[in-house]
Amino acid sequence: MDRRRILIVEDSRTQALHLKLLLEARGYSADVVHNGREALELLDQRPYTIVITDWIMPEMNGIAFCREVRNRPGEPYVYVILLTARGTTEDMVAGLEAGADDYLVKPVDPAELVARLKTARRILELQEALRQRNEELARLSVIDPLTGTYNRRYLADRLPGAIRQALRYRRHLSIVMCDIDHFKRVNDDYDHLMGDMAIQAFASVLLETIRRRVDWVVRFGGEEFVVVLPETDLAGAIYAAERYRVSIAAREIRRDDVVLHITASFGVAAMDPDTVDPAVRFEDLISVADHCLLQAKESGRNRTIGKTL
Repeated sequence: MDRRRILIVEDSRTQALHLKLLLEARGYSADVVHNGREALELLDQRPYTIVITDWIMPEMNGIAFCREVRNRPGEPYVYVILLTARGTTEDMVAGLEAGADDYLVKPVDPAELVARLKTARRILELQEALRQRNEELARLSVIDPLTGTYNRRYLADRLPGAIRQALRYRRHLSIVMCDIDHFKRVNDDYDHLMGDMAIQAFASVLLETIRRRVDWVVRFGGEEFVVVLPETDLAGAIYAAERYRVSIAAREIRRDDVVLHITASFGVAAMDPDTVDPAVRFEDLISVADHCLLQAKESGRNRTIGKTL
């Protein structure tokens, strides 16, 4: 975001040009409109983060403009500096309460203008850093740290919505529940570090094999994972699970001179929009997939079993 590009809202063309020249002489670039309504229209087209607006203007004055800006949702935040020829405390308070972040009294002193803009840029940079940090914290709260897949909390939050969307638009939806065969033996015969490496390898195969930006992988617990497959029927989900199964069986897990091969079992639950109970819950889908996974384990492991709800 270019914080050196500023929008000037000023009905006096002479004062607007004067302010524009002041800014450009100090390394800023500036666009000019002549009332609040024009400014709002331009904000819809271009992302400005700093706006300098006059108080007294036709059609929409600076106070009304500030209120409209603050009522607008979304990013980026618009830092508004209000220009006023009336420097009374009451006027300044009215401007700040309307949503202005700062104010300047006319005639504008160039040094004060530059100082206020530096403050604006510093505040915007701090706000952007905070926004990025919050996004990162939100992302980390739903990511499993060992595998980089989503965690169970993410599944509980998102799968119900995916089911509702599938029902609404009459689309297929499937999930694949899978886990590593004889995983306890890996920990017993080697150690927990090798067990973690096996889990990481399993997750990597799933992440490498799914359809990017369509399917998503969740570490359900321990060595167990769930893959959510939107717009996929039972046949398609079984085909996908078989790809995962073959790929994990072919993967070598190496540590020093130790080479480990693992296999996995898969249970598929598919939701057919033409036959499924409209009251289906995400727990129902998980339960069917878990039952199919148990059947795959009991019938010999390293295989896929599926069922349509």
